[in-house]
Amino acid sequence: MFVPELRPWRAARPHVVRVAGAVRPRLARAADTVRPHLTRAAGAARPRVTRLARALSSQVTRVGQVSQSWRGSRAKNWQYTAGAATAGLALAAGVVTAAGPWDSSGQRTAERDWAVAHDRTGGADHGRTSGTSGSSGAVAEAPRPAPSAASVLAGLGGAGGTVKPAPNGAALARVLDPLLKDPALGSRRTAAVVDAATGKLLYGTGADVPLIPASTTKIATAVAALTAMGPDHRLTTRAALEPDTKEVVLVGGGDPTLTARKEAGGWASLRALAAGTAAALKKHGLREVTLSYDTTLYAGPEMHPIGVNGNLAKITALMADEARTDDSTSGPAPRVPDPAADAARKFGQFLKEHGISTTPPGPSKATGRAETLAKVSSPPLSSLVERMLTNSDNDIAEHLARQTAIATGKRADFTGAGSAIHAQLAKLGLPLKGARFKDGSGLDRADRLTADLLTALLTKSAAPSHPALRAVLTGLPVAGFTGTLTSRYADGAAGVVRAKTGTLTGVNTLAGTAVDQNGRLLAFTFLTSNTRNPGAAQSALDKTATTLTTCTCR
Repeated sequence: MFVPELRPWRAARPHVVRVAGAVRPRLARAADTVRPHLTRAAGAARPRVTRLARALSSQVTRVGQVSQSWRGSRAKNWQYTAGAATAGLALAAGVVTAAGPWDSSGQRTAERDWAVAHDRTGGADHGRTSGTSGSSGAVAEAPRPAPSAASVLAGLGGAGGTVKPAPNGAALARVLDPLLKDPALGSRRTAAVVDAATGKLLYGTGADVPLIPASTTKIATAVAALTAMGPDHRLTTRAALEPDTKEVVLVGGGDPTLTARKEAGGWASLRALAAGTAAALKKHGLREVTLSYDTTLYAGPEMHPIGVNGNLAKITALMADEARTDDSTSGPAPRVPDPAADAARKFGQFLKEHGISTTPPGPSKATGRAETLAKVSSPPLSSLVERMLTNSDNDIAEHLARQTAIATGKRADFTGAGSAIHAQLAKLGLPLKGARFKDGSGLDRADRLTADLLTALLTKSAAPSHPALRAVLTGLPVAGFTGTLTSRYADGAAGVVRAKTGTLTGVNTLAGTAVDQNGRLLAFTFLTSNTRNPGAAQSALDKTATTLTTCTCR
């Protein structure tokens, strides 16, 4: 159902947004503090509420009978009040009991069970819980992905609600044309705005002209990877023992989210892998081994064409914490020169902590006869896609491009990855004329995409017929709140625009979704080149996207 926005709220919204931005961090800290106590209190109170509901139900019946007999007699107001209060308490207790129980994340277990029964997959945290890593021994199963609620996009055009028509193309042109002529957007700019529910192009200027997409390329990489492997696919790192030898091989599975930190945060843990490996070795009676590592899953050059750069480590099938030398988890950072050797050395140190001595690690290749001692798996691919898009993570993007190549039988190098991405998008019937994929991250200035293709990717991800692609939308940064849009839209469409940013020298791009004044979800893309001031260009793009949320455009 569409609820029109009241004029007083429209006037007050900018002030409310600023206040919300100021108090949000405090509310988050307060919520983190009280959540465990509320969870325990709710668990303890649930049986009492159930018993109270049963006890009060009989009281409600008697109150109803008494009230009936008192009708027209000398019944006192307080008696009616007491009866109504008792009935209300019983009803509330019954509703809570019927609706519950609730889990610690605030989701009803009934909802979760319903989702499982209807084969929904994905969901909040995608099966991860804090402090777990999906680690296992050789026979352990990877954690199942958490179920998802039904798509919120159904309300855009589904039954049960009245949605106003999409914006008028001519009206959109009247407001967007002047904004896109802003000199801050450089000498070349293209744009497309599409109604996500129908796929209809509402506005376009040069929409079929290929330009440098920068990091909006990651949207294409995400769609291709999810199409090739599915949202539940996991990347596995394992340790194997060669038969009749004392050689342990750390086999890279191409998981850039593998972590060596004490707090794994739900990602695959190198420490957990070492613990499992040490336990298996002791069962074999081994406490001294030769340590090797295997990176043969990938082929071709490890160095990206941009060269040594803090935005990206060497692309190798084995690394820990994206080869960062600091404690960061996103953004530019110094990287170790040999990520695989670095991860193997750390693995050896962790083995030593568990009583296993190793030689200095060296490169090798595990044979088909090697026995898997232990393994750890990443969260589902949907989680990796979300992290990649939210943080504009170049390392994850390049690995997902290579994983797409592997999944489709192509060589796992830059050329094979680009070919695999193109092939997967072609399978979806997307407009690929002029598209060139030279990498998976968008750091290569030889990449070319059109506004038509990017909006088509977003629309396809929103389609009810492609639920496997939903992580593309849920991973987009939220204006004013998450990822690369955290500090943007402070006085505009905070929370209403979700978009992937793109920035290279002289290039500024933005592609995502926005909800207009009539409740329609719009997919948009703005590509600009030859910009001179990245800050001014970003502001101009944000203003243009904000206009989509404020314009009724009839």
